Amino acid sequence: MGLLYSKTAKGILNSIDVTPALALPGVVGIYTSADLKQNIWGPILHDQPLIVEKEIGFYGEVLAVIAAESHEAIAQAKQAIVVDIDSLPPLFSIDEAKQQKEFIGDTRLIERGDVDAVLKDSAHRLSGTFRCNGQDHFYLESHATIVYPKEQGQLEVHASSQHPTETQHLVAEALGLGFHQVVCIVKRMGGAFGGKEAQAAPFSVYAALVAQNTGRAARCVITKDDDMIMTGNRHPFQNDWSVAFDENGCIQALDIDIYSNGGAYADLSTSVMERAMLHAENAYFIPNARIRGTVCRLNIHPNTAFRGFGGPQGIATMEAIIEEIADSLGVDPLLVRRRNVYGAEGLTTPYGQEVQNNTLPELFDQLAEQTNYAERRTQIARHNQSDPMLLKGISIAPVKFGISFTSRFLNQGNALVNLHTDGTVQVATGGTEMGQGLFAKIRYVVASSFGIPSQDVLVMPTSTDKNHNTSPTAASSGSDINCAAAELACEHIIERLKNIAAQIFAREFEPLAPEDEYAVQEGLDTSHVRMENGVVYDERAPKLRMDFSSLCSTCYMNRISLSGYGFFKIPGIYFDKVVGQGIPFLYFTNGVSCSEVSIDRYTGELKVLRTDILMDLGRPLNPGLDEGQVCGAFVQGMGWATTENVYYNDQGMQVSHSPTTYKIPSIQDVPREFSISFLENHGNVVNVRKSKAVGEPPLVLGLSVWTAAKNALRASGVDTSNFELPATNEENLKTLEPNLWTL
Repeated sequence: MGLLYSKTAKGILNSIDVTPALALPGVVGIYTSADLKQNIWGPILHDQPLIVEKEIGFYGEVLAVIAAESHEAIAQAKQAIVVDIDSLPPLFSIDEAKQQKEFIGDTRLIERGDVDAVLKDSAHRLSGTFRCNGQDHFYLESHATIVYPKEQGQLEVHASSQHPTETQHLVAEALGLGFHQVVCIVKRMGGAFGGKEAQAAPFSVYAALVAQNTGRAARCVITKDDDMIMTGNRHPFQNDWSVAFDENGCIQALDIDIYSNGGAYADLSTSVMERAMLHAENAYFIPNARIRGTVCRLNIHPNTAFRGFGGPQGIATMEAIIEEIADSLGVDPLLVRRRNVYGAEGLTTPYGQEVQNNTLPELFDQLAEQTNYAERRTQIARHNQSDPMLLKGISIAPVKFGISFTSRFLNQGNALVNLHTDGTVQVATGGTEMGQGLFAKIRYVVASSFGIPSQDVLVMPTSTDKNHNTSPTAASSGSDINCAAAELACEHIIERLKNIAAQIFAREFEPLAPEDEYAVQEGLDTSHVRMENGVVYDERAPKLRMDFSSLCSTCYMNRISLSGYGFFKIPGIYFDKVVGQGIPFLYFTNGVSCSEVSIDRYTGELKVLRTDILMDLGRPLNPGLDEGQVCGAFVQGMGWATTENVYYNDQGMQVSHSPTTYKIPSIQDVPREFSISFLENHGNVVNVRKSKAVGEPPLVLGLSVWTAAKNALRASGVDTSNFELPATNEENLKTLEPNLWTL
């Protein structure tokens, strides 16, 4: 099946004539909005049509769904369909949206102290506008789904989705089915990064529409070009700011107006904005702060979740402000960062949450010493005075990233653990695997809970008939929620296993009479029963032991359940969106990165010479996986900060829609010297096995490359106050030669 989409950014669909296309050989059916029971959807606000009915909001919006027996027939059908559209003037910039007041949702506010009074009386005050562009997810597997029609009107959906429950629900609602008639299964994804959290679901609707109407399996796999044209990206931001500070660079007040480009429809933009606001102060205590957030509605594809979910855009603005403060005072930006970091003056965020288990000062000091930062900065300054062709810069930048969904109801998950009589285990959770290693962590938690080898545990495909009403695998909380749920499920089974084992040991394996059987005894002491290395034994009498599989078989023969269900919800979090106060996060993951770069004075080419990262991940569940996540996240963040730029033409089409026009980092772009280390921290007692989430926070550390580039450019004596993100070769040249660029 294929999709016909609009090549108009804004307009009115007067008519669509599919008759000529239906006459073509190999075309089975063509479906429009009239064929859906419910056409309007949205993960938060219901404002987006699945298929255009009348108004067109962006280039790439679906007009019709084509069912055919070959790709050639689909291509011919697209040419044969007659579409009549009246084009309307589109909006493509945040400034235009602000002028015409085209917004999505209300302006939100987080405020503490008397910002206006401090700004008015401060001896040191700066203001400016920070702009950062979007970023395409560029997952290697494009959106893909296949739907099988089943008996009694049921549909089985195999999707590349981070949110199987949302896919299940949207398919059911769009086709007029009950949720119980749709099962969504996700084996794994070939990458996602947030791009398959909300925007995967409509593609399953299109395939389900065909399957329901034809009674045949329907498969939808779009090309990389169409994927990048049709689906949204990381939100571009344009933020106006004012800051007051003292002669030491200590921030006294911050006033910031955050504007994001939400695209044509709401999607997840209001929640992305919320997280940007909650991270606008990053790692710094600011006694007086006012943070406003507004989402702009523009005529491009709806922008959506992307690793970091608005946090990087808010943090980038704060780091740009820190750089401007340091430049105005003529001091090292590291001094400004260190003087403002949480712990020096205060530990309470502008929204009222205390920063607990704070390791930020230690991270700064340890990395600065570890990288010999002070001496290298001196050497770089000498180099810049002697080499006019190659500019160098160095910078240390931090991240303090809140872990949890900011919508409280999403912070829940469940797990089903089935223990078999041979001692092997199948476990199913609502978490999805997209290459981040979630299944490996779940496998480890379950295996270590039972004291059996990891190879005896298998994590099953995510399926809504086993784990229902689950949240998306997102917000860096996949391991936190699903590992905790799996561990709880194991504990229910282990409690029964140990109870029976204690009775067997007490009888010293004497068999029961034929008329008797073991049963779980209330109040029985099982503290002496140990399960390790596939063996169950009595620690008081270690000779009393049995294979784990024998215990499982004995429990089965005595009608003891070997199945466990675990439900976990993150405790103690809430956030009042109206007043902008609360405790939206269970804890914070912290880290710092030191990057050194060079910029060619005449080409603008940027190279990352060295990066050192120090992360606080508590007690990692899997250090190898976590190191891989830090590495990958950093490089992806570095790409956002340096090479990846999204371009649109005057029709609203993303023209950078393939590897030839969109530059993700390659092996040639990663730091020439690259080291990753972890801070030893056993103090995060609120999370599963004292671990900390790793998925999103390290991406923000890619900003250290951007701030290092800003540092290098300043060495040439140019004004960097309007330096935008990403630091592409063009942006570097524009900053170095602003007059030449305008010519």
